[in-house]
Amino acid sequence: MFEGFQLETVELSEATLRVRHGGSGPPVLLLHGHPRTHMTWHRVAPLLAAHHTVVCPDLRGFGESSKPADTPDHFGSSKRAKARDCVELMRHLGFDRFSIVGHDRGSYTAFRTAMDYPEAIEQAVMLDGVPVLEALERCDARFATEWWHWFFFAQPEKPERAILADPDAWYGGDPEAMGEASFADFKRAIHDPATVHGMIEDYRAGLSVDHLHDREDRKQGRRVDCPAMVLWSLRDDLERLYGDVLAVWRPWTTSVVGHGLDCGHHMAEEAPEALASALLDFLRGDIDSASFTT
Repeated sequence: MFEGFQLETVELSEATLRVRHGGSGPPVLLLHGHPRTHMTWHRVAPLLAAHHTVVCPDLRGFGESSKPADTPDHFGSSKRAKARDCVELMRHLGFDRFSIVGHDRGSYTAFRTAMDYPEAIEQAVMLDGVPVLEALERCDARFATEWWHWFFFAQPEKPERAILADPDAWYGGDPEAMGEASFADFKRAIHDPATVHGMIEDYRAGLSVDHLHDREDRKQGRRVDCPAMVLWSLRDDLERLYGDVLAVWRPWTTSVVGHGLDCGHHMAEEAPEALASALLDFLRGDIDSASFTT
């Protein structure tokens, strides 16, 4: 796994991140989702590394990265705080500008990074997600039924107690589907009380401060200025919840393309070749500009 990649721990001003990086060429930062670590990219990163410098961190609060201090507003787990980590990490590695890709909870950090640091982001890709504010404003009985965990995870203490009573039953996971090393890394994460708390804090931040940051951006008329792509899993529920996923993203972007992939939610594990191909085409600009929706 990750042949030719370097694994290191990087000390930032507010966080310590476990980071794996390799390849050469234009830099791209890959951000995992819940409850994964950077190891979820082990099948995709080497395909990208033939053309790009690929950087895969554990987000703060996740995996073996540091866990932010608890505060009443959960700001330490906000996407704004994690976006600051992303820019600082890439500058540490020598990159003032880079492309960013985020899946699931990582998609919110990718979006926030593009919004807060337009001077740093060349291209932004959001996988299996819509802005937090959009999800909350569009919430109906179907969303509350299928994404009930958003509201359960926002509660104090009880989510951690429920998960840690039997992490394997709660999260499942398949070593064959995930890869043995990735599965082992995931297992360590979900059995670590500090990591489980850090992952749940990411949700608490979503319902406390993240949606407020989105709301302020909309009030000020801010959008993602760089080219954006959105991909979603056809065997997951994003289309079922929102219908035209790109229509949700158009008010938040200046140009956006995207489509569904024939896979389940964890697309980097289930459809790595298709995902890598779509990312490479987008990152090198091999998409007809007429297909961009403005």
